[in-house]
Amino acid sequence: MATGVAELVPDPDRSTGWTLTLDGAPQSHVDLADPTYLEFEYVRRIAATIDLIAAPHQPLRVLHLGGGALTVPRYVAATRPGSRQRVVEIDGSLVELVRRALPWDPGWHLKVRVGDAREAVTTVRAGGYDVVVCDVFAGARTPAHLTSVEFVEAVSRALAPDGWLIANVTDGPPLRHAKVQVATMRAVLPEAIVIADSTVLRGRRFGNLVVVAGRTAPPTAALTRRAAGDWFPGRVESDLDRFCGGAPPVHDADAVGSPAPPEGLFRARG
Repeated sequence: MATGVAELVPDPDRSTGWTLTLDGAPQSHVDLADPTYLEFEYVRRIAATIDLIAAPHQPLRVLHLGGGALTVPRYVAATRPGSRQRVVEIDGSLVELVRRALPWDPGWHLKVRVGDAREAVTTVRAGGYDVVVCDVFAGARTPAHLTSVEFVEAVSRALAPDGWLIANVTDGPPLRHAKVQVATMRAVLPEAIVIADSTVLRGRRFGNLVVVAGRTAPPTAALTRRAAGDWFPGRVESDLDRFCGGAPPVHDADAVGSPAPPEGLFRARG
């Protein structure tokens, strides 16, 4: 695989569940019989956001940057029938593995294309999407060219006026990368919140932070309730001036990839 050594591991607790790992790191989990089952907490936070940004069952136009095992596209197809979705995944071998081993309903309006996320988002029709989900990793790091103001500007162009960018950001103490990323997104899409485990938000451990950014106010109260009621409760941070602490937006000339997770993190989680 272009992005690492891929392995499909059967879920011992769910007969139709599979975990996709890349270089030993859990990347995606799917249940072929129930696309609404979401194993990873950060994915549930992405899904909760998609649930709450539009009326229930209303079809959406969604661009997914980063494909993995298509966990979120499957969820959207199941919960919002008729949604039109496009997935961009740079690893063609991974796409073929998922297509063969973890097939999806051919009746879904779901197109999967091999390509670079930045190149793809710059070529789509302006205002063509209600949601752009950015969950791109090369190995365990987000590439630098997907962390800049210029990239977020391209995403903004692709979004409808009331559309949303939902981004998975990974970082650990003292959250320097996450703070810069939030500042970078807010420089273009100023209405934003961050959803994460409280220990991650306080900079005590490495983990996932879901950033929701747009031009209109997000459903903060409803997302706060959903995060608090999760299997692993999370917290919504809406005071992003305080969170960023003066961190500046980053442009292409200075952009860097996300930090690598601590060695042994995924082995420690089992």
